[in-house]
Amino acid sequence: MSEPTSSAEPTQPARFLFINDTSRNGGPGKTLVCLLKFLDPKKIHRTVLLPREDIVSQDIIRHHAADELVIEPALIENILQPWQRGMTRQDFNAPAPLRLFRGTCNTLRATSGLMRLIRRVRKEKYSLIFCNGTAATLIGGIVAWATGVPAVWHVFYPRVPAPIRALHRKLAASPGVAAIFCVSAAVSGQFGHCQDKTRVCHDALDLEEFDAMARPPLLRKELGLAKDAIIFGAHGRVIRRKGFIELIQVARRMMDQLRPEERQRCHFVVLGDTPQDMPEDHLEECRELVRSLELEHCVHFIGFRADVMPYLTEFDVVLVPSVYPDPLPRAVMEAMALAKPVVAFNVGGIGEMITDGVDGRLFTGLPPDIAGMADACIQYFRTPTLRAAHGLAGRKRIEKDFEARSHALMLQTELLRLAKR
Repeated sequence: MSEPTSSAEPTQPARFLFINDTSRNGGPGKTLVCLLKFLDPKKIHRTVLLPREDIVSQDIIRHHAADELVIEPALIENILQPWQRGMTRQDFNAPAPLRLFRGTCNTLRATSGLMRLIRRVRKEKYSLIFCNGTAATLIGGIVAWATGVPAVWHVFYPRVPAPIRALHRKLAASPGVAAIFCVSAAVSGQFGHCQDKTRVCHDALDLEEFDAMARPPLLRKELGLAKDAIIFGAHGRVIRRKGFIELIQVARRMMDQLRPEERQRCHFVVLGDTPQDMPEDHLEECRELVRSLELEHCVHFIGFRADVMPYLTEFDVVLVPSVYPDPLPRAVMEAMALAKPVVAFNVGGIGEMITDGVDGRLFTGLPPDIAGMADACIQYFRTPTLRAAHGLAGRKRIEKDFEARSHALMLQTELLRLAKR
């Protein structure tokens, strides 16, 4: 007689808490959304903690990338920010007593928020805490130590500020931090004291979002550029270490070498702005340099755009002129996904994406090789077949090594294994 069969009881999804320490668009926020929307909700219940509602929360809602969204204002984005709103540049110049008051209140508020988060983790019985960003790793490490719930660090930064370096190092090696996923080998170097739990896990893109026909292009129309204009574009936060000063120097050198009729067709476009939580307006400094070098006719600053795709699709060549160990700039991957050749300085994790002479060009970054980058731009300007060949090679590289679905599946398997352990 055969034994009766019994259907297996349905299992509840593991409850994970994802902490993202910034609310505005950017590499970490985009990466988190891209990961969340490809995790299996039948296996992972996704609770996302953000400091306030903004572009990241809007993206999460639009993509149905969370099962629960929690706003925690005590997740301070800047120690000097006012109580009821985000930071503005003018707040850095507030009177000293007001800055001291805000700093003290925010310290107390952050401490209270940390205690509240510890209680939430215990009450909700999370299986794992996923920490996305610099402040998130510190917060998650402390919460893991206090609750016994393992934390996973997703690391985008090449180093942390000196005042918190000792705490960061101690938390990284602590038992509560179960694993450290670094977006590049350049980033992983700071975890030499706990290599057994550290691994390189490159970022990834949802390639369906990079269909050039998904949205109508806007850039040439907005700027009134002719169809035969060649556009060298850069996009991202306009801050000093991202190398926009060097980009302007490349533009000046390039214009000096082009023939008069070529100059009419050559344009440089910068898509982005200087965030309000930066004390200096580097965008204005760049505009002033453009004016002083008499480049207003060919260097265009078009500001921040929440949806960058209608602009990136009209770049002919993408410049990534970072002059610091840029961990794994998303700008490189986005350009390659759109089949655009990339010209960059070989710093940080950029060389882990670009193969010089195959899908782009790489040059010495410290000190930056302005002449080499300008010469490469001139070659791309004059050789459309080279632009097309390198762009196609870049797209194939992204399809092979930086595709979001396979990336999410790999991370999901690893995160579930860590939660069970």
